Amino acid sequence: MLQGLGLDLTVRPPDFDEDSVTADTPQQLVERLALGKAASVVQSGDGAVVIGSDTVVVLEGALLGKPRDAAQAADMLGRLSGRAHEVYTGIALIGGGRQAVDCVVTRVFFRDLTPGEIARYIASGEPFDKAGGYGIQGLAATMVRRIEGDYFAVMGFPLCRFSELLRVHFGIDLL
Repeated sequence: MLQGLGLDLTVRPPDFDEDSVTADTPQQLVERLALGKAASVVQSGDGAVVIGSDTVVVLEGALLGKPRDAAQAADMLGRLSGRAHEVYTGIALIGGGRQAVDCVVTRVFFRDLTPGEIARYIASGEPFDKAGGYGIQGLAATMVRRIEGDYFAVMGFPLCRFSELLRVHFGIDLL
């Protein structure tokens, strides 16, 4: 997504223990995770703006992270079937002695899923390494009846909010 904006990027995997983060709300959690990831790769003096992001799915107050296995993916997708849930995406930017942290919340409405559809989706391999056990940008797009909010945030990175944070906090305009 970011390369599509014409940005000069270097990807650095974070050296950050996500399990060490605690929070009282989903918003606090994703903001702290995003900030921790970004802070773990900041290199002082290089002039770069470092970006961190993290996403969780929340269904009736319960956090749905990344499924550990097919059984957990099936459970998550079964719980999401025919219902609405929220996707919380945290974003953090650090650079030049400044930082900005925010969260975007999007409401996603799933259609009813059959057990066969859930099994076939799991067999595709897509549910793994994705919060809530689905990726809206792939086959799961056929499960989503509608969304209220930012499609890109559901994909894992809120492009519009990112551009606003860059402009307001770092003086960088993408347009």
